[in-house]
Amino acid sequence: MSTATDGLRALRAFDGAAIANAIETFDVRLRNEGFADASIRALFPEFPPAVGYAATAKIRCSSPPPVGHHYHDRTDWWTYIQSLPAPRFVVVEDVDDRPGLGSFVGEVHAEILRALDCAGYATNGSVRDVRAARSSVALPMFACGVVPSHAFTHIVEFGTPVVIGGLRIASGDLLFGDANGLQSVPPQIVEQLPPVAAALEARDREVTQLCRSPKFSIESLRALVRSFQ
Repeated sequence: MSTATDGLRALRAFDGAAIANAIETFDVRLRNEGFADASIRALFPEFPPAVGYAATAKIRCSSPPPVGHHYHDRTDWWTYIQSLPAPRFVVVEDVDDRPGLGSFVGEVHAEILRALDCAGYATNGSVRDVRAARSSVALPMFACGVVPSHAFTHIVEFGTPVVIGGLRIASGDLLFGDANGLQSVPPQIVEQLPPVAAALEARDREVTQLCRSPKFSIESLRALVRSFQ
């Protein structure tokens, strides 16, 4: 197993809040950057964390094609996904004036993404077939909502930077998603994050244990917090 794969596996031992806390200690970005806002939510919060390299695309859903009733499938999109290192994390920006009118990914497309070694799917639009995606496919999904139809969904471009929930994502960016939401992970600190996250969690446990202790007081809490500094 490669060092990179070991690093991703180590990240999955923590939740998104712990990873975000650890990233903050390195001062590699501002604390209000690097994560999607609350419009992008985990549809299956009970799933374990999804970690992978971003495969990006932009779609439109609302306008019918000039001729006929559907757009042609972009099978070259699958080739692009497979060109990225595994595991992959598909991120689709719905650039319609009404994002989320239709769904790009449902049960069948989720099966395809699983076969392409994708660990998760995120969009500022909608998804569908959520029961099947949860039970039979088990693909973590992050979206703004759920709709029954794919409408006129079609890819307009892929492999270019996208923005969902205020988070700018480029092709190949490392992403982490769980019940806490979606965030990017700076690649230069991946191997350093797990021990830092573990240390911060241990510190947090000290605070919670004190809060539950009969010896709790504001003075003892202040002393504990000062010891961390």
